Amino acid sequence: MALARMVAPGLLLLLGLPVGTWPGLGLPRRPCVQCCRPAWPPGPQARRRDPEQWAQLPHLRPTIDISILKGEKGEAGVRGPSGRSGKEGPPGSRGLWGRKGQKGQVGLPGAPCRRASAAFSVGRREGLHSAEGLQAVPFDTELVNLDGAFDLASGRFLCAVPGVYFLSLNVHTWSYKETYLHIMCNREAAAVLCAQPGERSAMQAQSLLLPLAAGDAVWVRLVHRDRDNAIYGEHGDLYITFSGHLVQPATEL
Repeated sequence: MALARMVAPGLLLLLGLPVGTWPGLGLPRRPCVQCCRPAWPPGPQARRRDPEQWAQLPHLRPTIDISILKGEKGEAGVRGPSGRSGKEGPPGSRGLWGRKGQKGQVGLPGAPCRRASAAFSVGRREGLHSAEGLQAVPFDTELVNLDGAFDLASGRFLCAVPGVYFLSLNVHTWSYKETYLHIMCNREAAAVLCAQPGERSAMQAQSLLLPLAAGDAVWVRLVHRDRDNAIYGEHGDLYITFSGHLVQPATEL
């Protein structure tokens, strides 16, 4: 209470001084703060007095929440036309193997497969002597001749089914005479049957496998050399035979 009584007269003295005397007292000045809101919008006079102050004021833009104005969803429109097909892309990676399916039903029986065939077997009952250098051996007895492919008069088999054939030639030699024959394919000798002259006659045989093309001719040729060449034969018995048959057609090779 005593302190308050001492300070109170000093405060009253300061308040009674004029405003202009305060700076001389060394008291700090407080900045002037505007306590009332400026008029808005500012008039042209205020803008001319302090244009920078009004330029620094923030610009306010009103916004509207459109979500509160959104209406209900409308109906779907008509579907437009399809666009053009795009380019084909690269093939993808191979997928996993699927499960094995069930066994199907047995089908109807097919037609039997007809296997190609060709065969001949002919003979000669009369003996034959060589009369010239090269002589085709004709035959007079037909044992087997499928499709008439062997001509007895010329002694030639004409191949109609190409493939591999088995050929066999059997003859009886003549005593004291040479036996020399060729199994021919067209104009080439494929094999030879040969026997030297002797006191006793004997059966001689030659066989081979030979590939034939369509149109090839197979025949037997008697060759006349320095010695008398002959093959033996009798009317009652068949000593000379020439046979052949298809082993496997070319389509199955």
